Amino acid sequence: MCRTKMDPMNNCIHMACTEIRAENLSGECNWIRELGNGRMDSFVGHGAKCVKRRAALSVKANPNCTDKADEYVEAAFERCFKDTFPFDRHPNLR
Repeated sequence: MCRTKMDPMNNCIHMACTEIRAENLSGECNWIRELGNGRMDSFVGHGAKCVKRRAALSVKANPNCTDKADEYVEAAFERCFKDTFPFDRHPNLR
């Protein structure tokens, strides 16, 4: 279900938002998984750091966005990290 007109291949902010949502809702940043991969330095704020790191890697893969990927992720992060649609809440929270 599309709620807005997006062009993630040419609009790097749109791509960053898409990747932030995907990483946040996928469960890939689960603390147990990250601890096992040796990427966990703190429990506090770890999920957000992981989502930013992984989203930036994905945005960097787009040749149109490579140079400023971290900036695009930062610009989109606050709004897109909170967006859990189509779920009422984050699916990993009970």
